[in-house]
Amino acid sequence: MKPKLILAALLMSGSTHVWAAPAPVSEATASESSIEQRLSRLEQMMQSRNIMQANLQQQLDMLQDEVSQLRGITEEHSYKLEKVLQRQRELYQEIENRVSAAYTQQPSYDMPQTPTQQPDSGLNTTVVSTDLSENEAYDKAVKLIMQDKRYDAAIPEFKSFLQNYPNSVYAANAHYWLGQLLTIKGDTAGAKSHFETVVNQYSDSSKRPDALLKLGTLEQQQGQLARAKQLFNEVITQYPNTTAAKLAAERVSKL
Repeated sequence: MKPKLILAALLMSGSTHVWAAPAPVSEATASESSIEQRLSRLEQMMQSRNIMQANLQQQLDMLQDEVSQLRGITEEHSYKLEKVLQRQRELYQEIENRVSAAYTQQPSYDMPQTPTQQPDSGLNTTVVSTDLSENEAYDKAVKLIMQDKRYDAAIPEFKSFLQNYPNSVYAANAHYWLGQLLTIKGDTAGAKSHFETVVNQYSDSSKRPDALLKLGTLEQQQGQLARAKQLFNEVITQYPNTTAAKLAAERVSKL
């Protein structure tokens, strides 16, 4: 059959089959290349994200280690500071006991020995300087009392300390101990001057009630009973429930 007749026969038969021509090879290759490129970019993005997450985790671990180290250092420093504060409290108490005992060894000053004192409620806690040279200078003066019992030699050391460190956290204590030491030497005027400095200039000092008590005692010894009673009553009123107040009440009852 001739080609024309065959084509006519197909058209007449009403066949719906259509023969599609295959896609060009160049288009298929381009499509596959585009998919591979997108997959490659996705893989690179995933790898970058994984690397970033690993770096962040590493940094987080390092920060946690640093925090743990800092916490350990802080706890160690807090422990050492508490030890220093405890040493200072024990040191002050020992000095008080020794100097008070020295009073009884003076024939012309029949002053009763102060009993062992406990930390008074309502008073400031012991503070410690961060200046090494300041601590060393103060400790040097204190050791003359504590270890050597060289009370005369301690006086110029405390005076020198106050001259070099007038704003020291130990200034009130230095004035107080100078008052104690000068009382032992019989220098009542000098002792009163230092006790008054504690009372008038260091209202927050834990030594203020003791300084008031010592002033009252000195006034009592000099026959100034009205002034002595006034000072003792100040101790009782301003520092109730303290050892100094108890001693002041006992002395008021004997006036």
